[in-house]
Amino acid sequence: MSETIQPGALYIVSTPIGNLGDITRRAVEILGGVDLIAAEDTRKTGFLLEHLCITKPLVSYFSYNEHRRVPELIARLKTGSSVAVVTDAGTPGVSDPAFSVIHAALAGGITVIPVPGASALLAALVVSGLPMDRFVFEGFLPVKKGRKTRFEELRSEPRTFVLYESPHRVVRTLEEILSYCGDRRVAVVREVTKKFEEVQRGRVSTVLSRVKQKAARGEYVIVVSGTNDRESLPQNMETPDNNRAQL
Repeated sequence: MSETIQPGALYIVSTPIGNLGDITRRAVEILGGVDLIAAEDTRKTGFLLEHLCITKPLVSYFSYNEHRRVPELIARLKTGSSVAVVTDAGTPGVSDPAFSVIHAALAGGITVIPVPGASALLAALVVSGLPMDRFVFEGFLPVKKGRKTRFEELRSEPRTFVLYESPHRVVRTLEEILSYCGDRRVAVVREVTKKFEEVQRGRVSTVLSRVKQKAARGEYVIVVSGTNDRESLPQNMETPDNNRAQL
């Protein structure tokens, strides 16, 4: 059943994190029905819209222009235009721009509607083999200032915690996890839903050794067991998965 677009509503639309087959039917309807799409990268979103055979006006909305763009988007919403916010991949607002416009919209009495979909966070968590009844999402750690403080806080975290990391810092982050938190169980998930998707499970020291053996490419999600995790590794958990998700 098709969805009627609400005039003056802000839609927070999740898009695929790799495999284009993960776009939801509802997301396609919303993107094809709104008056304007605010995208983190208009080129990447343009490719997605072309794939979906959708033609809509696009404006850029990313971390370096959000303070200027938010008032413009709110003004459009208040005149009755419907606006969809999308990020490069996944759910807007989860380590990506969106909070500022959502906050401003709610403060202005504007309806905000979520359109759920793909999430690297949840995809990595469910394949990690680690406890997920309670978990903490930390996103990207600070590169410099505040990094040590965050690790000192995480070393006593009882719940499973999840980090995002770039290929340039994944080795450094695993080394710091080993130093601050000890040789815990961990899962390192690379290129979720993409052709070279890979899951490395084991103790931090073991996974770190594997990661060092190959060139780091793509985006990483690191899932780390908390202090409450007392389970031993399942017999086959030390064996890495090399999933091949088709684009």
